[in-house]
Amino acid sequence: MSGDSAPINLTNHFLIAMPGLEDAIFSKSVVYVCEHSSRGALGLVINKPADIKMAALFDKVDLPLKRADLSDSPVFQGGPVQTERGFVLHEPIFAAQDKPEESLYASTMTIPGGLEMTTSKDVLEALSTGAGPRKVLVSLGYSAWGEGQLETELGENSWLTVDADQAVIFDTPVEQRYDKALALLGLQAWMISTQAGHA
Repeated sequence: MSGDSAPINLTNHFLIAMPGLEDAIFSKSVVYVCEHSSRGALGLVINKPADIKMAALFDKVDLPLKRADLSDSPVFQGGPVQTERGFVLHEPIFAAQDKPEESLYASTMTIPGGLEMTTSKDVLEALSTGAGPRKVLVSLGYSAWGEGQLETELGENSWLTVDADQAVIFDTPVEQRYDKALALLGLQAWMISTQAGHA
């Protein structure tokens, strides 16, 4: 690869697993990329529910959940790293009108052009009172790639990439998210071969 090619930045994109990717966690997965830089990438799988619902998760952290819209929602398996920690992907919530760049929560990553990901308990506390962000996806664990690793996997045809669409994350039934993400590229699952190759 020539040294003058601009690095790709897939922040606020979806990674869509190709059929040949048979890893237990990533097979048929859609990953929302929260951060991508020369140091590596971090994202959350948005279509692999864990076997726990939000109400049960809130019980575990000793918080009530006064959001009927969320109690039956699944918690997701965000990836294989730090699977005991919660990661909350949500629409941007600002601390105050006069400080629009500051998030309301203690530990939040603002994703350029996209959403916010909060790891501090205060976002759960807000949800427990019936407040907090309207659109939320909670995952246990996250996905991470070291320096150059994601680029290598892209070169091996492991992933398709497309600009993220928040409707796929928040408004699409879980079992349809893979197909809806593919549809953003004008593709359907049968069109992508399990044989890696170059056209």
